[in-house]
Amino acid sequence: MLSHAAKILARSRFAIAFTGAGISAESGVPTFRGFNGLWKRYRPEELATPEAFQMNPNLVWEFYRWRMKKILEAKPNPAHYSLAELERLGIIKAVITQDVDDLHREAGTRNLVELHGNIFRVKCTSCDYRENLKEGGRVNEFVESRELPKCPRCGSPLRPDVVWFGETLPKDALEKAFNLAERADVVLVIGTSGVVYPAAYIPYIVKEHGGRVIEVNVERSGITPIADVFLRGKAGEILPKILELVRELR
Repeated sequence: MLSHAAKILARSRFAIAFTGAGISAESGVPTFRGFNGLWKRYRPEELATPEAFQMNPNLVWEFYRWRMKKILEAKPNPAHYSLAELERLGIIKAVITQDVDDLHREAGTRNLVELHGNIFRVKCTSCDYRENLKEGGRVNEFVESRELPKCPRCGSPLRPDVVWFGETLPKDALEKAFNLAERADVVLVIGTSGVVYPAAYIPYIVKEHGGRVIEVNVERSGITPIADVFLRGKAGEILPKILELVRELR
């Protein structure tokens, strides 16, 4: 099946990747339901809503700064690097991700569509101010602060530039993702449950337009029934093998 998946990718005209929390879990980034310690007293879902932020922005920021610290301790794994190399080889045209941890970009992926935002960006709750903390070199300073961050333009509270429960996905990112899916003849689906919509439509769009679906996952998902190839296992072990086979076939 590895050989079959590699042949499909090597012969593809326009392949894309679609990733979820599973790929970053291998880097040590805990999934929402895997949080421990202080947050055992709270449901993380209750700290990731506009209502929670309105009621207690300091608590929400305490949670998100804690998440940022956890993510800063993580590094891209072989799956992230394999996707970046497949892009460099011209096989993968874009990576569409549900993750907010920035690990794809850190691994070298250039054409990245972040459906759920980026935890290292902040945005104003009133005006259109946005800031990338990594690019500005302010991540460590920001994470260590205990102050409620305020917008430098209008003084309103800043919030994480991520999609919270109950919010819609960014229109531009979703449109770009769907357009890519319509063009793709192959989608490599990695580490997603395939049950969170509208993102989960992406493999279906590829399939409906005559493309093929290759899934890499530790267990069956909502995408598995439409997968042409299902590779069970860790992405960090499977993707480097696929990359090696693709190189041999080119």
